[in-house]
Amino acid sequence: MPIENAAQFVAPFRITNGKKFRLADHEPDDIGGHELTKSEGKALLEEGKVKLKEMQDRLYAADSWAVLMILQAMDAAGKDSTIEHVMSGVNPQGCQVHSFKAPSAEELDHDFLWRTAKALPERGRIGIHNRSYYEEVLVVRVHTDFLKGQRLPDNGIMKKAGSDKFWAERLDAIADHERHLARSGVKLMKFFLHVSKDEQKARQLERIDNPHKNWKFNARDVAERAFWADYMAAYEEAIRATAAPHAPWYVIPADRKWFMRLAVMQAIIAEMEELNLEYPVLSAEATAKLADARKALLES
Repeated sequence: MPIENAAQFVAPFRITNGKKFRLADHEPDDIGGHELTKSEGKALLEEGKVKLKEMQDRLYAADSWAVLMILQAMDAAGKDSTIEHVMSGVNPQGCQVHSFKAPSAEELDHDFLWRTAKALPERGRIGIHNRSYYEEVLVVRVHTDFLKGQRLPDNGIMKKAGSDKFWAERLDAIADHERHLARSGVKLMKFFLHVSKDEQKARQLERIDNPHKNWKFNARDVAERAFWADYMAAYEEAIRATAAPHAPWYVIPADRKWFMRLAVMQAIIAEMEELNLEYPVLSAEATAKLADARKALLES
Protein backbone atom coordinates (compact mmCIF):
# COMPACT_ATOMS: atom_id res chain seq x y z
CA MET A 1 0.00 0.00 0.00
CA PRO A 2 1.51 3.38 -1.00
CA ILE A 3 2.17 6.07 1.58
CA GLU A 4 -0.61 8.61 1.11
CA ASN A 5 0.63 11.24 3.55
CA ALA A 6 4.39 11.64 3.80
CA ALA A 7 4.17 14.35 6.48
CA GLN A 8 2.06 12.13 8.70
CA PHE A 9 4.40 9.18 8.16
CA VAL A 10 7.43 11.08 9.50
CA ALA A 11 5.61 13.23 12.08
CA PRO A 12 6.99 11.22 15.05
CA PHE A 13 10.53 12.13 14.00
CA ARG A 14 10.09 15.82 13.07
CA ILE A 15 11.29 18.38 15.63
CA THR A 16 10.36 22.04 15.14
CA ASN A 17 10.47 23.22 18.75
CA GLY A 18 13.49 22.13 20.73
CA LYS A 19 12.46 23.45 24.12
CA LYS A 20 11.07 20.11 25.29
CA PHE A 21 13.26 17.88 23.11
CA ARG A 22 14.97 14.96 24.83
CA LEU A 23 17.03 12.53 22.82
CA ALA A 24 16.13 9.81 25.33
CA ASP A 25 12.54 10.01 24.04
CA HIS A 26 13.68 8.74 20.62
CA GLU A 27 14.66 5.09 20.26
CA PRO A 28 17.17 4.13 17.53
CA ASP A 29 15.16 1.03 16.58
CA ASP A 30 11.74 2.71 16.49
CA ILE A 31 9.63 2.61 13.33
CA GLY A 32 7.09 5.21 14.40
CA GLY A 33 4.27 2.79 15.06
CA HIS A 34 4.12 1.73 11.40
CA GLU A 35 3.34 -1.90 10.64
CA LEU A 36 5.88 -2.59 7.93
CA THR A 37 8.11 -5.46 6.98
CA LYS A 38 11.58 -4.97 5.51
CA SER A 39 10.42 -6.06 2.05
CA GLU A 40 7.45 -3.68 2.20
CA GLY A 41 9.73 -0.86 3.27
CA LYS A 42 12.05 -1.47 0.34
CA ALA A 43 9.11 -1.50 -2.09
CA LEU A 44 7.84 1.80 -0.67
CA LEU A 45 11.33 3.28 -1.06
CA GLU A 46 11.24 2.47 -4.78
CA GLU A 47 7.83 4.13 -5.09
CA GLY A 48 9.21 7.17 -3.30
CA LYS A 49 12.05 7.44 -5.78
CA VAL A 50 9.56 7.91 -8.61
CA LYS A 51 7.76 10.67 -6.73
CA LEU A 52 10.97 12.40 -5.67
CA LYS A 53 12.24 12.37 -9.27
CA GLU A 54 9.10 14.17 -10.41
CA MET A 55 9.36 16.71 -7.59
CA GLN A 56 12.98 17.40 -8.41
CA ASP A 57 12.04 17.96 -12.04
CA ARG A 58 9.45 20.55 -10.97
CA LEU A 59 11.96 22.16 -8.59
CA TYR A 60 14.45 22.53 -11.45
CA ALA A 61 11.83 23.86 -13.87
CA ALA A 62 10.43 26.42 -11.40
CA ASP A 63 13.96 27.66 -10.59
CA SER A 64 12.80 29.63 -7.54
CA TRP A 65 13.60 27.43 -4.53
CA ALA A 66 16.75 25.62 -3.47
CA VAL A 67 16.61 22.55 -1.23
CA LEU A 68 19.30 21.83 1.34
CA MET A 69 19.56 18.54 3.22
CA ILE A 70 21.99 18.28 6.12
CA LEU A 71 22.96 14.82 7.37
CA GLN A 72 24.60 14.37 10.76
CA ALA A 73 25.34 11.13 12.56
CA MET A 74 27.81 9.08 14.51
CA ASP A 75 30.15 6.86 12.53
CA ALA A 76 28.53 3.83 10.83
CA ALA A 77 25.02 5.27 11.13
CA GLY A 78 24.64 5.13 7.35
CA LYS A 79 24.94 8.65 5.93
CA ASP A 80 26.67 7.57 2.72
CA SER A 81 24.35 4.64 2.04
CA THR A 82 21.31 6.80 2.76
CA ILE A 83 22.41 9.31 0.14
CA GLU A 84 23.01 6.45 -2.31
CA HIS A 85 19.69 4.66 -1.78
CA VAL A 86 17.42 7.68 -1.36
CA MET A 87 18.78 9.89 -4.11
CA SER A 88 19.61 7.25 -6.73
CA GLY A 89 16.49 8.07 -8.77
CA VAL A 90 17.00 11.81 -9.19
CA ASN A 91 18.69 13.52 -12.11
CA PRO A 92 22.38 14.03 -11.20
CA GLN A 93 22.29 17.43 -12.92
CA GLY A 94 19.85 18.68 -10.32
CA CYS A 95 21.61 17.36 -7.24
CA GLN A 96 24.98 18.12 -5.62
CA VAL A 97 26.63 16.38 -2.67
CA HIS A 98 29.35 17.88 -0.48
CA SER A 99 31.16 15.98 2.27
CA PHE A 100 32.87 18.01 4.96
CA LYS A 101 35.92 16.52 6.66
CA ALA A 102 38.44 18.24 8.94
CA PRO A 103 38.75 21.90 7.85
CA SER A 104 41.65 22.88 5.60
CA ALA A 105 44.12 25.69 6.30
CA GLU A 106 42.13 27.96 3.98
CA GLU A 107 38.86 27.12 5.73
CA LEU A 108 40.39 27.82 9.14
CA ASP A 109 41.21 31.33 7.89
CA HIS A 110 37.46 32.04 7.74
CA ASP A 111 34.54 31.87 10.13
CA PHE A 112 33.09 28.41 10.76
CA LEU A 113 30.10 28.93 8.45
CA TRP A 114 32.15 29.96 5.43
CA ARG A 115 33.01 26.60 3.93
CA THR A 116 29.43 25.34 3.94
CA ALA A 117 28.07 28.66 2.65
CA LYS A 118 30.29 28.21 -0.41
CA ALA A 119 28.60 24.90 -1.10
CA LEU A 120 24.97 26.04 -0.92
CA PRO A 121 22.78 24.76 -3.79
CA GLU A 122 21.59 27.10 -6.51
CA ARG A 123 17.90 27.74 -7.04
CA GLY A 124 16.30 24.75 -8.70
CA ARG A 125 18.73 22.23 -7.22
CA ILE A 126 18.96 19.89 -4.26
CA GLY A 127 22.07 20.20 -2.14
CA ILE A 128 23.18 17.50 0.29
CA HIS A 129 25.70 18.26 3.01
CA ASN A 130 27.27 15.13 4.46
CA ARG A 131 28.19 16.67 7.82
CA SER A 132 28.09 20.46 8.06
CA TYR A 133 28.66 23.48 10.28
CA TYR A 134 27.11 21.41 13.07
CA GLU A 135 30.47 19.68 13.41
CA GLU A 136 31.59 22.91 15.08
CA VAL A 137 29.17 22.34 17.97
CA LEU A 138 29.53 18.55 18.01
CA VAL A 139 33.02 17.13 17.46
CA VAL A 140 34.70 20.43 18.32
CA ARG A 141 32.61 20.67 21.47
CA VAL A 142 33.59 17.15 22.50
CA HIS A 143 37.25 17.78 21.63
CA THR A 144 37.80 21.42 22.58
CA ASP A 145 41.51 21.17 21.70
CA PHE A 146 40.43 21.68 18.09
CA LEU A 147 39.65 25.30 18.98
CA LYS A 148 43.37 25.97 19.35
CA GLY A 149 43.82 25.50 15.61
CA GLN A 150 41.05 27.93 14.71
CA ARG A 151 43.08 31.05 15.53
CA LEU A 152 40.09 32.78 17.12
CA PRO A 153 40.54 36.50 17.85
CA ASP A 154 41.18 37.40 21.46
CA ASN A 155 38.09 39.53 21.98
CA GLY A 156 34.87 39.24 23.93
CA ILE A 157 33.41 35.76 23.95
CA MET A 158 36.46 34.37 22.20
CA LYS A 159 38.41 34.83 25.40
CA LYS A 160 36.21 32.12 26.87
CA ALA A 161 36.39 29.69 23.97
CA GLY A 162 34.92 26.38 25.05
CA SER A 163 32.67 27.84 27.74
CA ASP A 164 28.90 27.25 27.82
CA LYS A 165 28.40 30.84 26.64
CA PHE A 166 30.76 30.23 23.72
CA TRP A 167 28.73 27.23 22.51
CA ALA A 168 25.49 29.13 23.00
CA GLU A 169 26.88 31.91 20.77
CA ARG A 170 27.78 29.39 18.06
CA LEU A 171 24.34 27.82 18.19
CA ASP A 172 22.77 31.29 17.97
CA ALA A 173 24.90 31.99 14.89
CA ILE A 174 23.69 28.74 13.30
CA ALA A 175 20.06 29.56 14.07
CA ASP A 176 20.48 33.05 12.56
CA HIS A 177 22.16 31.58 9.49
CA GLU A 178 19.35 29.09 8.95
CA ARG A 179 16.74 31.82 9.39
CA HIS A 180 18.50 33.83 6.68
CA LEU A 181 18.59 30.81 4.35
CA ALA A 182 14.87 30.18 4.81
CA ARG A 183 14.05 33.83 4.09
CA SER A 184 16.22 33.65 0.97
CA GLY A 185 14.36 30.73 -0.60
CA VAL A 186 16.26 27.72 0.73
CA LYS A 187 14.09 24.82 1.89
CA LEU A 188 16.15 23.43 4.74
CA MET A 189 15.84 20.05 6.42
CA LYS A 190 18.27 18.49 8.90
CA PHE A 191 18.65 14.80 9.67
CA PHE A 192 20.21 13.16 12.71
CA LEU A 193 20.56 9.47 11.86
CA HIS A 194 20.16 8.10 15.37
CA VAL A 195 22.07 4.81 15.70
CA SER A 196 22.49 2.96 18.99
CA LYS A 197 25.90 2.28 20.48
CA ASP A 198 25.34 -1.48 20.21
CA GLU A 199 24.36 -1.31 16.55
CA GLN A 200 27.35 0.88 15.79
CA LYS A 201 29.58 -1.73 17.43
CA ALA A 202 28.08 -4.47 15.26
CA ARG A 203 28.64 -2.46 12.09
CA GLN A 204 32.22 -1.63 13.03
CA LEU A 205 32.92 -5.30 13.71
CA GLU A 206 31.51 -6.12 10.28
CA ARG A 207 33.95 -3.65 8.73
CA ILE A 208 36.77 -5.57 10.40
CA ASP A 209 35.47 -9.08 9.66
CA ASN A 210 34.37 -8.50 6.06
CA PRO A 211 37.41 -8.06 3.75
CA HIS A 212 35.31 -6.08 1.29
CA LYS A 213 34.54 -3.53 4.01
CA ASN A 214 38.00 -3.27 5.58
CA TRP A 215 38.62 -0.05 3.69
CA LYS A 216 35.79 1.59 5.65
CA PHE A 217 37.33 0.87 9.03
CA ASN A 218 39.10 3.63 10.94
CA ALA A 219 40.54 2.89 14.37
CA ARG A 220 39.84 6.49 15.38
CA ASP A 221 36.11 5.81 15.11
CA VAL A 222 36.43 3.08 17.74
CA ALA A 223 38.26 5.46 20.06
CA GLU A 224 35.42 7.96 19.68
CA ARG A 225 33.04 5.49 21.30
CA ALA A 226 34.55 6.48 24.65
CA PHE A 227 32.92 9.91 24.17
CA TRP A 228 29.46 8.57 23.25
CA ALA A 229 27.64 10.27 26.13
CA ASP A 230 29.36 13.58 25.34
CA TYR A 231 28.29 13.35 21.71
CA MET A 232 24.69 12.54 22.62
CA ALA A 233 24.58 15.54 24.97
CA ALA A 234 26.02 17.77 22.23
CA TYR A 235 23.47 16.52 19.68
CA GLU A 236 20.62 17.07 22.10
CA GLU A 237 21.65 20.64 22.82
CA ALA A 238 22.22 21.42 19.12
CA ILE A 239 18.75 20.14 18.22
CA ARG A 240 17.15 21.97 21.15
CA ALA A 241 18.77 25.25 20.09
CA THR A 242 18.17 25.12 16.33
CA ALA A 243 14.94 23.19 15.66
CA ALA A 244 12.39 25.50 14.04
CA PRO A 245 9.47 25.25 11.59
CA HIS A 246 11.65 26.76 8.85
CA ALA A 247 14.62 24.51 9.78
CA PRO A 248 13.23 21.25 11.19
CA TRP A 249 15.30 18.43 12.58
CA TYR A 250 14.38 14.85 11.79
CA VAL A 251 15.66 12.40 14.41
CA ILE A 252 15.59 9.28 12.26
CA PRO A 253 15.95 5.84 13.91
CA ALA A 254 18.98 4.30 12.22
CA ASP A 255 19.29 0.78 13.66
CA ARG A 256 17.19 -0.61 10.80
CA LYS A 257 18.73 0.71 7.61
CA TRP A 258 15.72 -0.08 5.44
CA PHE A 259 13.42 2.00 7.64
CA MET A 260 15.95 4.80 8.04
CA ARG A 261 16.16 5.22 4.26
CA LEU A 262 12.39 5.12 3.85
CA ALA A 263 11.88 7.70 6.60
CA VAL A 264 14.46 10.06 5.09
CA MET A 265 12.80 9.69 1.68
CA GLN A 266 9.36 10.50 3.08
CA ALA A 267 10.72 13.48 5.02
CA ILE A 268 12.20 14.95 1.83
CA ILE A 269 8.91 14.42 -0.01
CA ALA A 270 6.93 15.98 2.85
CA GLU A 271 9.15 19.06 2.99
CA MET A 272 9.15 19.55 -0.78
CA GLU A 273 5.37 19.17 -0.94
CA GLU A 274 5.14 22.31 1.17
CA LEU A 275 6.67 24.23 -1.73
CA ASN A 276 3.67 23.51 -3.99
CA LEU A 277 5.99 23.12 -6.95
CA GLU A 278 4.46 23.47 -10.40
CA TYR A 279 5.86 23.70 -13.90
CA PRO A 280 6.06 27.32 -15.13
CA VAL A 281 3.03 28.59 -17.06
CA LEU A 282 3.93 30.50 -20.21
CA SER A 283 2.44 33.89 -20.97
CA ALA A 284 0.07 34.33 -23.91
CA GLU A 285 2.87 35.93 -25.89
CA ALA A 286 5.27 33.05 -25.21
CA THR A 287 2.55 30.51 -26.07
CA ALA A 288 1.97 32.26 -29.38
CA LYS A 289 5.68 32.04 -30.13
CA LEU A 290 5.56 28.30 -29.48
CA ALA A 291 2.77 27.99 -32.02
CA ASP A 292 4.82 29.93 -34.56
CA ALA A 293 7.84 27.76 -33.87
CA ARG A 294 5.80 24.58 -34.29
CA LYS A 295 4.46 25.80 -37.61
CA ALA A 296 7.95 26.68 -38.80
CA LEU A 297 9.26 23.25 -37.84
CA LEU A 298 6.46 21.48 -39.69
CA GLU A 299 7.14 23.53 -42.83
CA SER A 300 10.93 23.06 -42.74
